[in-house]
Amino acid sequence: MPEVIVFDVNETLLNLAALDPHFERALGDTSARQQWFAQVLQSALVNTILDSYVDFGTIGAAALEMTAARRGVSLSASDRSAILGGMLNLPPHSEVPESLERLRTAGFRLATLTNSTAEAAEAQLTNAGLIECFDRVFSVDPVRRFKPAIETYRMAARELGVAASDLRLVAAHDWDVAGAMRAGWAAAFVARPGMVLGPLGEKPDIVGQDLRDVVDQILEE
Repeated sequence: MPEVIVFDVNETLLNLAALDPHFERALGDTSARQQWFAQVLQSALVNTILDSYVDFGTIGAAALEMTAARRGVSLSASDRSAILGGMLNLPPHSEVPESLERLRTAGFRLATLTNSTAEAAEAQLTNAGLIECFDRVFSVDPVRRFKPAIETYRMAARELGVAASDLRLVAAHDWDVAGAMRAGWAAAFVARPGMVLGPLGEKPDIVGQDLRDVVDQILEE
């Protein structure tokens, strides 16, 4: 059983739906939030493929402008601030605090690995009341490549001082799960609403409807 569990942050632990009122006001409906974050992820992947790194916050701001442009909307400074600043104040999904505590009580070491900067991730987890759950908070910044680039997972394993076989990634994104498994980690997929595993990749041994379901399966191993 992997002794260290590493979590993705955005969407896996923290609920981006808290931004929906801002998107509805600024861009007309809540579907803009999903479109925006999909553009954030696409832009991050493109930057990694092109070996042209800028931080995740900068990508988020650029993706917001792209989303607004597609809708023919000119965003005000206050709208930008509400959305981008709101990323630092996202609440956890309801089952997350209890689920993390169950893993800690069972003796697992917990960490996070996020495409956000370390400063942003620490602010997010602090504001969500989760920071004390984790031994380490990792950002992709040191390797200047975004997940699912294999260098990001190797960096986390090296910093934690454990073999890949002792690590499990928990994420609500199939590309993150695929990247971790490619690096030799175990993985667990959190199938939050709208999240599915791709049919072409290797399947993780744990799939759950939420983090409580995933933790139940981890503790049964």
